[in-house]
Amino acid sequence: MSHAYPAPAKLNLFLHVVGRRADGYHLLQSVFRLIDRADTVHLELRDDGHVEREGDLPGVAEDDDLTVRAARLLQAHAPAGSGVSIRLDKVLPMGGGLGGGSSDAATVLLALNRLWKINLPRDIMQKLALQLGADVPVFVFGQTAFAEGVGEILRPANAPQAWYVVLMPPIQIPTAAIFAAPELTRNTPPLKIAPFSAGVGHTSSHGLEPIESRSPLVGHNDLQPVVVKRYPEVARHLEWLGQFGEARMTGSGACVFASFGTEDAARDVLRQLPDSMQGFVAQGLDKHPLYDCCA
Repeated sequence: MSHAYPAPAKLNLFLHVVGRRADGYHLLQSVFRLIDRADTVHLELRDDGHVEREGDLPGVAEDDDLTVRAARLLQAHAPAGSGVSIRLDKVLPMGGGLGGGSSDAATVLLALNRLWKINLPRDIMQKLALQLGADVPVFVFGQTAFAEGVGEILRPANAPQAWYVVLMPPIQIPTAAIFAAPELTRNTPPLKIAPFSAGVGHTSSHGLEPIESRSPLVGHNDLQPVVVKRYPEVARHLEWLGQFGEARMTGSGACVFASFGTEDAARDVLRQLPDSMQGFVAQGLDKHPLYDCCA
């Protein structure tokens, strides 16, 4: 029997590079917002201990696939013989800054935590997720988050209700190359609490109080000037979307977005999209659809 689970995209409402560690990893501050645009992960349980991917993912070998790696990582905590076949319906573009691969992996972790009856707590799951990549823990965290460190220090944040117009330039951007760019600004002053205010909600696994954004978009994306200079298509999409509000790149690109207070306003913009561009409207999510799969 096959089970289907959503793997929602994320937007970085801002992304500041505030420093660099001795090991070369960059220190970041960002707000991650989940949205209701999602890949679908199909899981079929097996009792032979095998983890296999069904179908091809262009450019990604099975052993390198984050969903396969996630399942094999979790197997160490599962009953003997636990296995799974994994099939993906991809909607989110690769190399687009929407976190699709990371979200797919997190959905595998969350769903198998329940299906294999492992029931690991969220903080342990986040540590496992970090072994797969810096963006994976936020999807396990499962709610709007203010992120620090390399992206693994997470605290809940309350963002205003919003609908987003997201445009998808037809290119893939290598994240590592953007972070390695000599012109990248790496000394943005760290935000303290401002422009956030203390919010009400659950504390994170780090014991930090939640924060609340007073504005749908604060700060900026330090990676954006680097990408715009190197990829004119991103600049073109930002310029078009910027006619209707503040347009911003998510992650290391290529996707760009703008925030709107109503669904009607967002869809009105999307209706004007030129035939040479692709995009969609998505609503911000307060919680991951699989949030309850770990305590």
